[in-house]
Amino acid sequence: MRASRLVSLLLLLQNRGRLTARELADALEVSVRTVYRDVESLGAAGVPVYADRGPAGGYRLLDGYRTRLTGMTAGEAEALVLAGMPGPAAELGLGSVLAAAELKLRAALPTELADRGDRVRQRFHLDAPGWFRDPEPVPHLTALADAVWEDRLVRVRYLRWQRPREVTRVLAPLGVVLKAGRWYLAARAGDQLRTYRVGAVQQVTVLDERFDRPADFDLAAFWADWTDRYERGVYRDEARIRVTAAALEFMAYVFPPAMSRAAREAAGEPDAQGWRHTTLPIESVRHGHTELLKLGAQVEVLAPAELREMVAATAHAMAERYPRPGPPA
Repeated sequence: MRASRLVSLLLLLQNRGRLTARELADALEVSVRTVYRDVESLGAAGVPVYADRGPAGGYRLLDGYRTRLTGMTAGEAEALVLAGMPGPAAELGLGSVLAAAELKLRAALPTELADRGDRVRQRFHLDAPGWFRDPEPVPHLTALADAVWEDRLVRVRYLRWQRPREVTRVLAPLGVVLKAGRWYLAARAGDQLRTYRVGAVQQVTVLDERFDRPADFDLAAFWADWTDRYERGVYRDEARIRVTAAALEFMAYVFPPAMSRAAREAAGEPDAQGWRHTTLPIESVRHGHTELLKLGAQVEVLAPAELREMVAATAHAMAERYPRPGPPA
């Protein structure tokens, strides 16, 4: 355990340059006192670690020093294979680059570790898109990803749900995210951070002008916060319903996760007929009408009244379309 930590400390200094004892302690999840001891051990082993004094000080390696102590463990070699996603890499224009990197990596690994990586590849496969969903065309993904990498402004023509449907914006692209098989662009528009579906981008022009990337921007944190706000903001209304136990379980297969989860959590005890009262979030009355029809006669809408009337009208129209069959001849 300590040997692995010493290697990690050495690689941190090699890759990041000067770091304070507190920064090293946070990165390694140890105490500052432990960092002091580890630095002394590295120095005793002949590693040229130096301490700069003063407010801007910290530990650093002698200029030009590079360690070759970068051997992987078996678990790291296995995990690295799973990190390679050929589909998304190809969409980003990195398919051939990824293939070449994997070949070089395999050639550099000891035979045992390379074989373990091959075993993982033969036993695990990542298929990101959901069922029954064709890949979304993203012809402008590579240009946007290049702009993200180069910190260049882009002018995009974008198709949205609101009117006017087609708009043009100048954006500072900060990152791209792959979510359930769809690509999204995180970008700054004016003084606001926004998210755009890459598949809805109609045209991209990468401008010569560069922008200053916010030093405190964390793509993973931004995405986690945005998805949470999006899911909470989408479901603005609520429906009270009465459902059978079977329908309550079936919701998980036909409703979005947020809807089915909320309905199960709010469900009361079964009544004399085995039906349960619950509430579920809906985007709108029309959305609730579409979703609840999936449960057929195993659900009864109690409120809002507009939704109940809409479902009732559909049920009566269907009854007229499909009259009750008569007795067999």
